[in-house]
Amino acid sequence: MRQHTLHVRLLVLVLLLTLSCLAAACDSGNGNSGSETSSAQEGIEETAVHPETGESAEVNGSKEEAKSNKRIKIGFSMDGLQEERWQRDRDMFKEAAEALGAEVVVKAANGDDAMQISQAETMISEGVDILVIVPHNADATAAIVQKAHASGIKVLAYDRLVKNSEIDLYVSFDNEQVGELQARAITRLVPKGKYVYIGGADTDNNAHMFKKGVFNVLQPLIDRGDITIVYDQWSKDWTPANALANMKAALSANGNNIDAVIAANDGTAGGVVQALGLQGMAGKIPVAGQDGDLAAAQRIVEGTQVMTVYKPIRLLAEKAAELAFKLARGEPSGADRKVNNGKIEVPSVLLSPIAVDRFNIDDTIIADGFHSREEVYRNVKAKKEADE
Repeated sequence: MRQHTLHVRLLVLVLLLTLSCLAAACDSGNGNSGSETSSAQEGIEETAVHPETGESAEVNGSKEEAKSNKRIKIGFSMDGLQEERWQRDRDMFKEAAEALGAEVVVKAANGDDAMQISQAETMISEGVDILVIVPHNADATAAIVQKAHASGIKVLAYDRLVKNSEIDLYVSFDNEQVGELQARAITRLVPKGKYVYIGGADTDNNAHMFKKGVFNVLQPLIDRGDITIVYDQWSKDWTPANALANMKAALSANGNNIDAVIAANDGTAGGVVQALGLQGMAGKIPVAGQDGDLAAAQRIVEGTQVMTVYKPIRLLAEKAAELAFKLARGEPSGADRKVNNGKIEVPSVLLSPIAVDRFNIDDTIIADGFHSREEVYRNVKAKKEADE
C-alpha cells in the first residue's frame, strides 16, 4: 500500500514537471512572437499623411518629381509661313525646344484671325503646357491669352506683342531700334529730300513699333524742313503685292519725284523695288528694309536695296524656346524689361538688331551662316558671267 502511494506521488510529480515545462515553452514562444512583431514595427518608417488627401508625403513627393520630369508640350501658334523668315523661325524654335526635351506642336493660320484662335483652342484642349504665339492681329489674339489662362496655361508672345491682354512674357528684338537703324542708314545717304514710308500690316503691333522708331529719327529733320514725307501708307497683311500697289501710287502722286524709301520689312521692300524697276528707277532711289531675307541680301549686293536690319533669328528662337520651357515648369523667366501692351506692363526680353549693308554683309549675315555667300552673290555672279 505504501509502495502504491509512492508510485502515485511520483506520477503526479512527473505530470507537474511536464506541465511546468509546457507552460515555460509557451511563455517563451509568446515572448519570441512579441519580439519579432516589435522588430518588424521598428523596421517601418513613419510616414506623414496629408490631412485632406490622405496621401503620404512619399506619394506626394513622387507626384512632384513626376511633374518635374514630365515631357513639356509646347504649342506654337503662328500667323503664317508664307515668308521665308517665318519658316526659319519655326524650324529653329522647334529644334531648340526639342533639344531641351520638349515636344512642339506647330499650327499656322495663314493670316486668318478666326483660324488662329481656333487652332490655339485645339492646342489648349490637347493639353499643351504652354502656348507660344506669333499673332496675326495683336488685338484679336488677346482672346487666346484669356482662353489659355482659363485652362491654367501660360502664354509667351514671340516677336510680336499681343495687345490688351495679361500675356505672361514677350520675347522679341527691340523693334523701335529696328526702325531707328533704318532711318539712320537712309538719312546718312539722303539728309534732305522727299521720303516715302511703306508700312507693314496695321494689325501688327510690330509694324507700329518699326514706324515709331523710324519717325524718332525723321521727325527732327521733318520739323527742320529738311525732309518731307510725301507718301505714308500701311501694306495690308505685309504682302509685297500690296506694297507694290502702294509704291506705284506714291510714284504716281509725286510724278516719280521722290528721293528715298523706307519699307517696313524686306517683303514690302521687294514690292517697292519692283515698282521702281517698272519706272527704270531701281538702284537710283535708296530703299531700306529689315529682316535679312535672302532676296533682300541679294538686292543689297546688286545695288537695288541699300540696307536691311538683321535680327539673328536663331538667337531669338533659342531664347524663346528656353524661356517657354522655363515658364512651363513654373520657373522664373528672368525678364529684364517691361513693354506696355495697353493693359499691363509685360515682362519682356528684347534682343539687339544689326544694321546690314554691302560693306558688312559678309561679316554678319554670311559669317553667321544665315545665308551662304554663294546664295547672296548668285545673281551678281550670273550677271558677271553673262556680261563676259
